[in-house]
Amino acid sequence: MDIITPVVNDPYSFGKISAVNSLSDIYAMGGSPLTALAILGYSPCDYEPCIIKEILRGATDILLEAGVLLMGGHSFEESEIKFGLSVTGTINPEKILRVRGAHPGDLIILTKPIGIGILTTALKGGKVSDEDMSEAIGWMLKLNKEAADKAVRAGATSATDVTGFGLLGHAFNMVRNSRVDFIIEIERIPVLGGVMEFISSGIIPEGAYNNLRFLEGRIDFDASISDDERILLSDPQTSGGLLITIPEDKSSFFEGTDYWVIGEVREGEGIIRIR
Repeated sequence: MDIITPVVNDPYSFGKISAVNSLSDIYAMGGSPLTALAILGYSPCDYEPCIIKEILRGATDILLEAGVLLMGGHSFEESEIKFGLSVTGTINPEKILRVRGAHPGDLIILTKPIGIGILTTALKGGKVSDEDMSEAIGWMLKLNKEAADKAVRAGATSATDVTGFGLLGHAFNMVRNSRVDFIIEIERIPVLGGVMEFISSGIIPEGAYNNLRFLEGRIDFDASISDDERILLSDPQTSGGLLITIPEDKSSFFEGTDYWVIGEVREGEGIIRIR
């Protein structure tokens, strides 16, 4: 189950993004979602029924696209709108994508650009319009189904989705207490347009600072990595992509879909090294 607060102004788009975000937990393990329950928190005195209907319509449209049946749901009273899904799926027990298991020599693949948290913070602050968010919204609406299918077929050694802990936090979770390091090259990481400018202007979600503080002393940053770049790598994502490790000779499985090779796995002691 995954529940989020609005990241866009349009309730229909929010319902769609929330549904994609919830389904990602199933895809990140190589599973196939089958059914979902809607979980909605809102204040009946503050929001008209038409707003709630649009959120549910958006979520339903994504579920239809994913081939998932909405079975019902539950609502509760809450001052700020919160919406998400509890999703049930199936998986082949011999092909589960697990968080840990990366091997030395593997490539590290990311399937969506980062910077969504920065941009949604700019939107809430009135620094960008809904139209300016079209690129970010397009990525948040992209299901991770195809990426997950290709990861399974490529024999991925580990995988996770990139969400609230940011790229660094989720990458660290993949190597912690292991005998491998992730070597990530900053210039290879895809970044949404305008993000670095907003970071330079101080438009940064509190979650990015929290993530970076948590990782203090656990990430090996090259001296050339700026403070702004460290914030970028810690930016909490909503409906982010998959972070996957695959054998070096299996990258061809991802041809025809969006992906970026951002680094490699080496023998080590469970450290993320940013170069």
